[in-house]
Amino acid sequence: MPNLSQILTAKTPLTLAGVPTGFEPWLLADLARAAKTRAVFVAPDEAAMRAIAATAPTFAPDLEVLTFPAWDCLPYDRASPTLRVMAERMATLYRLQQPPKGPQLLLTTVNAVAQRTLTPFRIRQLVARLAPKERIGRDRLAALLQANGYVRVETVADAGEFAVRGGLVDLFPSGEEQALRLDFFGDEIESVRTFDPADQRTTGRVEGFVLLPASETLIDEDSVKRFRARYRERFGATATGDPLYQAISDGRRLAGMEHWLPLFEEKLATLFDHLGDGAVILRDAGSVAAAEQRFEAITDYHANRVKAQSSDPGSYRPLPVDSLYLTAKDFAERLEEAPAHRITAFHEPESASVIDFGVDGPRDFGAERANGANVYEAVVHHLRGLARDGRKAVLASYSTGARERLAGLLKDHGATNLKLVDTWQEALGASAPLPLAGGAGGGTATTPPPTKAANVPPPTPPASGRGGSVALIILPLDHRFRSPPVA
Repeated sequence: MPNLSQILTAKTPLTLAGVPTGFEPWLLADLARAAKTRAVFVAPDEAAMRAIAATAPTFAPDLEVLTFPAWDCLPYDRASPTLRVMAERMATLYRLQQPPKGPQLLLTTVNAVAQRTLTPFRIRQLVARLAPKERIGRDRLAALLQANGYVRVETVADAGEFAVRGGLVDLFPSGEEQALRLDFFGDEIESVRTFDPADQRTTGRVEGFVLLPASETLIDEDSVKRFRARYRERFGATATGDPLYQAISDGRRLAGMEHWLPLFEEKLATLFDHLGDGAVILRDAGSVAAAEQRFEAITDYHANRVKAQSSDPGSYRPLPVDSLYLTAKDFAERLEEAPAHRITAFHEPESASVIDFGVDGPRDFGAERANGANVYEAVVHHLRGLARDGRKAVLASYSTGARERLAGLLKDHGATNLKLVDTWQEALGASAPLPLAGGAGGGTATTPPPTKAANVPPPTPPASGRGGSVALIILPLDHRFRSPPVA
């Protein structure tokens, strides 16, 4: 296992070779535990980000995983990002302003990094704490929530929503795992309870909570003034008839208004400005191609909007690309300055700028399936070969039920001495050569996609002190035998 200190202290970007997809969560968890503040990973897309977010805690239960997604709408769109995405972004930006309480891994995407956002100072400025015994009128609270991007609904069901029902105010704040129910006595908060939006039943009490905006585009008095002045300055006095201008002037939110974020704020920052010192930053090798596609798309959408623009009220008046997004040049420079180390699954000769982890790619049983061979016999044969090489095999299944079926099938085809475990730590410490891992409450999330097996040496020795390397095998049951996750 290469010395991680070389990565943590590097002043220029390194290439981390021999790191297949299934090994990324493992490596990122180790780097997060070794970093001064946090580890940051820039994934090529949201699917890759979510897969690592689901998997990394398997290898490091003490790891805090933060996700920072991109807006889930097209550049220069007339639609807004969803409330859930905006709330998730704001919650993550707030957490980045707090000292990590333990190992912390921030996962994001190329699209998210390429977009400008609120400054760290603005995030700290917008934080409010509410608790029982504090005085704030329900009408004032409702106005505050609407100004901060929350949407008023009849029944709260998702992040970024709130409802006023008599002496109760229900809301689902950014960064909270559960919705909250505020019980008022006059203008005083009497209690704060959590509740399940699915059935609206209360589940407990909390002593207080941090109220974060649900949107990056805020409609307060200062923001409205800035927007009005800058909109007229950029698009002329005739633009005051635009529905967007009129809605913001009236203090109303309008779909798609987030695409004019630079007009609301004094200045914007990038995600890099929120990371602080001591963060170790890595990016997937596919991020370069993903960035090229993203910047081409942004340029195309902007050009089409400019071409279709007219002086008519309601015409889409786009802002320059560099006001809301990084340029390709800016993006490359920020990665270089970070420095953002490149991760690739391919092996490369080691040098001053290349570290090869020597982890092989996945063993794919697709050939056996295509030829009609018995895939379970092939797996058992592969396991025996690993055992002869002194390697421990860990099989990961979808769920507890699927784990039991898979264990039975493998035993029927000659596998012996299987041991069922529920956590990765148990698997590393198991004395049996073929422990079969699976989550006790619905399966253990795994990467790469569950049709492959990866031979992976552990970056951290097992707690038991046993030597030897590990082969992590991620194998699905045949679709005819696959059982649903166990609740």
